[in-house]
Amino acid sequence: MNGVWATVIGSGIFHGVNPAMGWLFAAALGLQHGSRKALLMALPPLALGHAVSVMFVTTSAVALGLFAHTEHLRMVMGLLLIAWAAYHHFYGHKQRVRVGMTAGFVGLALWSAAMATMHGAGLMLLPALLPLCGAGMPVGSSLESVGQVTAVHTVVTLATASAIALAAYQYLGLGMLRRGWVNFDWLWCGALTVTGVLMIVTG
Repeated sequence: MNGVWATVIGSGIFHGVNPAMGWLFAAALGLQHGSRKALLMALPPLALGHAVSVMFVTTSAVALGLFAHTEHLRMVMGLLLIAWAAYHHFYGHKQRVRVGMTAGFVGLALWSAAMATMHGAGLMLLPALLPLCGAGMPVGSSLESVGQVTAVHTVVTLATASAIALAAYQYLGLGMLRRGWVNFDWLWCGALTVTGVLMIVTG
């Protein structure tokens, strides 16, 4: 069980660090308006959208697992992760979701949900959820666990993204971020691929 929560927390930190999950957008809003409040107000809808996307994917995986053997599910989910990583590597840059800098709460939440879904954020939590996806598991217990996993993951993601966005706003500025940019698309695809391979091998 400790391994499950380590995976949930670790993925939350990784998602929070990824600029595509929203902290860069929040920092840009704060810098554009010259207001820390604008930055902070952008974070809740970004977290909500991320949580909705993750919840949809994880709930679907658990629902599928109620009717499948765990070893078969590991194989299918592992292949899905690898396929998604390949798709994101070759075509992800063509599928950017654009939203204006004047977007409201709903607009930010929808943008965040779309970005998390397109990046396969929920898929990265599948290794932690597989113990809950076996045939014969109580539906209520599985869904409750999914809710807990999603909640903890979202809180960690939000805390990480908030810290980075505030640091970027207060100390770095967007100019520094451009000069010191890290290609998270490569890291993201690599993480998806490694997770998929591990799921297949350990199955």
